[in-house]
Amino acid sequence: MNATRQLHDLGQSLWLDNITRGILNDGTLRRYINELSVTGLTSNPTIFDHAITKGDFYDASIRRKAAEGKAGETLFFELALEDLVRAADLFRPVYDATGGVDGWVSLEVSPLLANDTAGTIRAAAQLHGRAQRPNLLIKIPGTPEGVPAIEESIFGGVPVNVTLLFSAAQYVAAAAAYLRAIERRIAAGLDPHVGSVASLFVSRWDVAVHDTVPALRNRLGIAIARRTYRAYRDLLASPRWRALAAKGARPQRLLWASTGTKDPDAPDTLYVEALAAPETINTIPEKTLAAFADHGRVTGVLPPDGGDADTVLAEFARAGVDDAALAARLQREGTASFDASWRDLLDRLAAKRAALAPPARSGAGKP
Repeated sequence: MNATRQLHDLGQSLWLDNITRGILNDGTLRRYINELSVTGLTSNPTIFDHAITKGDFYDASIRRKAAEGKAGETLFFELALEDLVRAADLFRPVYDATGGVDGWVSLEVSPLLANDTAGTIRAAAQLHGRAQRPNLLIKIPGTPEGVPAIEESIFGGVPVNVTLLFSAAQYVAAAAAYLRAIERRIAAGLDPHVGSVASLFVSRWDVAVHDTVPALRNRLGIAIARRTYRAYRDLLASPRWRALAAKGARPQRLLWASTGTKDPDAPDTLYVEALAAPETINTIPEKTLAAFADHGRVTGVLPPDGGDADTVLAEFARAGVDDAALAARLQREGTASFDASWRDLLDRLAAKRAALAPPARSGAGKP
């Protein structure tokens, strides 16, 4: 049995960390669904930057929308929604068959809103409304400013992918926002089923401490994931969650993000194999998906109690790694990186828009 199918059968969803018009047009995404058990996908500014500016798949749409006067963020979101609506429709059978548990695609609010709670709430509602697809998650960062936007968006019925989480504590804050929103919906007589996932970034931990503790290289991210998985399982077993589940609420599933191997000396399937766990999601780049389908193995699942997480983290602490401080730093750096990618995307999109504009007619404006 294909290793990707094994993960699916043990209860973990595999989502593609990529979206391009090319894989939509040539049937690649449909093949991933049919052959590799891919049941959703995520996107981010860097992914769209590469998709839109590195080829000609979007040129016709850019010309048409530019002729309508569209530019900047307005132009980008129209291009992105064209792709994500098509992807959402491909995953709609999965969404329907699982009762909304799986089959999702994700679109991020403008990273320029990272410190603007009210602006994020408005943007999330607008983007979800424009898509008109129930299986579109809106990505909101799990920063201190993002947490209240997460709660208000979910209370308002907008499905949310909480992004840029780097620790169990940050995950718990995002999960608490989800719980509060669902409790408020129940109190208001609203449907308690609003989709949400919480995305923990894994490999960036190991990049950050690559040369700090050579004997523990590529183990910090997995230890952080194990500790977060313990917090996730504890929440699902809590009386508070059980009371909500009894009223029809669905879990906010834990998602492993940044699971492509960055260290060339480490196995290319390292994080996929290490993070196999039921009731979770792993969103992976195409290269990692191909590697895991080719030679990946499923040899066990994450222990609900976190396994050796505390022991490994204690070793890093003795080596001078303050994981709480590093988590905060990684979240700040991640926010800044998404902001920079967004600005680069808009700059390149503007340049492409200008290059595709029809040349001015000779003599234009003369009587």
